Amino acid sequence: MKQDALAPRPSLAPARPWFQSGKFLLFLAGLLLVYAYGWQVTQIDLPELVIGAKFVRPFIRDLARPDILTRQRLTQQVEVAMSVDPRVAPEVLPPPRGPVLRVPTQVAPVGSAVQATGSGFQPNAQATLFWVNPIGNPQQVGRLTTDAQGEFSTTIIVPEAFRGPEAGPRGAQQRLRVVVEWTVGPLRPSNTAIIVLQKIVETVFLALMGTTIAVLVAVPLSFLGARNLMVKNPVGTTIYYLTRSFFNIMRSIEPLILAIVFTVWVGLGPFAGVLALGLHSIAALGKLYSEQIESIDPGPIEAVTATGASALQVVRYAVIPQIVPPFIAFTIYRWDTNVRMSTVIGFVGGGGIGFILQQYINLLQYRQAATAVWAITLVVAAMDYFSAVVREKYV
Repeated sequence: MKQDALAPRPSLAPARPWFQSGKFLLFLAGLLLVYAYGWQVTQIDLPELVIGAKFVRPFIRDLARPDILTRQRLTQQVEVAMSVDPRVAPEVLPPPRGPVLRVPTQVAPVGSAVQATGSGFQPNAQATLFWVNPIGNPQQVGRLTTDAQGEFSTTIIVPEAFRGPEAGPRGAQQRLRVVVEWTVGPLRPSNTAIIVLQKIVETVFLALMGTTIAVLVAVPLSFLGARNLMVKNPVGTTIYYLTRSFFNIMRSIEPLILAIVFTVWVGLGPFAGVLALGLHSIAALGKLYSEQIESIDPGPIEAVTATGASALQVVRYAVIPQIVPPFIAFTIYRWDTNVRMSTVIGFVGGGGIGFILQQYINLLQYRQAATAVWAITLVVAAMDYFSAVVREKYV
């Protein structure tokens, strides 16, 4: 017995760490396969982030200098007739009065170098040279600054400009234009700032009207979509499921799609945006409201019901006092969400600042687009602060 007690006991093998178990390794292999396939399907190309940075760089740069303040802008414009075909004489223009643009020859084939000189212009001002084709479309061919005497000298390359098949030989007759710009007077709000201010106010009220319509409809529907109030008889159960189905269907349709539908229905403008935001917000708020009703304390309901109160009295004295604070919080949050969402809706003609933001981007007017982006950012930040104050005070 003593020898058995002193005999060494077989040692148990230590358990393998969880990250070395077969199940975990199998899970990790499956996860890698999923992400490898997802990488391929989504066509992720990290080098393109570096290669394509040059295209977004102008917009990023102009974010730091939005078009908010400006001075009165004055311009001087002078043109000289040109021809790209030696067989076609340049058209005859009236002699200029004031500043003069000169070229050594008015006949220059495509690709040739032409020295352009000017005198009598505003000193130390920005000058842009354009090549104007026969149908009046300008193409920038040079940019410079006039000297202290209002003169300049530069060399341009005659570009390949559209002539138009119907123009015939006259398609060779084109023009060289110089536009000199400078500013005078005190700083004042730019036209872009005024337009953006008007549109951002329209955006805020677009979201307000859409949210208000949604609240007026969602509040009564939320009681019909609350299980604890409606699922007591076959009729109530049917109404409950119909209401919840309406909430789920309308929430599944993006506001952008609704905006397209209403734009076709009532035309371009903020009214289409109000309808799109309102209809989507009815479903979103209705679901939040009804779920809040379902999570209320049943004690007050049982107490009021025990007194023989009617269904409306139960709602009035046992349900409403419990749901008013969260209803206010949900409503303010939805208004905040609709302000941001109305920007996207504007891209399809639903009114608000999104409409002009799309125009600025399409026209490559990045400083103007930056003004709209900063306006949206400031309004969203202000709305977030406002909603936080209201929730802290009343919720």
